[in-house]
Amino acid sequence: MSKFRPIALSAFVFAFAAGFAATGAQAQDSIFPFNLFQGLNAQQGQPMQQASLPIDVEADVQPTKQLVDDPTGAKVGSITIDTNTKYLYLSLPDGKAWRYGVGVGRDGFHWTGHVYIARKAEWPDWTPPEAMLDRRPELPTYMAGGIDNPLGARAMYLFNEHGDTQFRIHGTNEPDTIGHAVSSGCIRMLNVDVEDLYTRVKVGTQVNVI
Repeated sequence: MSKFRPIALSAFVFAFAAGFAATGAQAQDSIFPFNLFQGLNAQQGQPMQQASLPIDVEADVQPTKQLVDDPTGAKVGSITIDTNTKYLYLSLPDGKAWRYGVGVGRDGFHWTGHVYIARKAEWPDWTPPEAMLDRRPELPTYMAGGIDNPLGARAMYLFNEHGDTQFRIHGTNEPDTIGHAVSSGCIRMLNVDVEDLYTRVKVGTQVNVI
């Protein structure tokens, strides 16, 4: 399981969160130019929630990211999620791809389709959809971002032509679920993996779930 420790400053421990959130209603369908092999800072115009939390994520598990031959044939810069093999691919030039292990929707919550990233968030807040609250009334109606939040360290919000799908690519505080079909439809990643993917994609990135 993942371990977490707060960063100490002098003799005290300070925690804070600062950020803003914007809707993805104006998100473009095109992918902005960027270096697929390097991390990126946030660019102006990206609808995203940013936060700086004094949290150091120490995982007992190793990152799943590997550079592989791209089996998807997808456009460079796009994401393909194979729900059968439980892998997410970020297509790169020269027929390569970054591949990450993921957790996917369990029986009854499996879905496929073409979507895009409309918003990005660091240490995101979580508001469970009404349908989830109907199934699990014991859940909170809202949870602030942090180490106990089920969305983990990062989230990428998936929209289609009709708007918000309610599905996300997000981190998890349950690393043992990676490689399994356990979620309510969201795509789970190790926190260390989702933090890496987050730096490599833009709002507008196309996502094909198969």
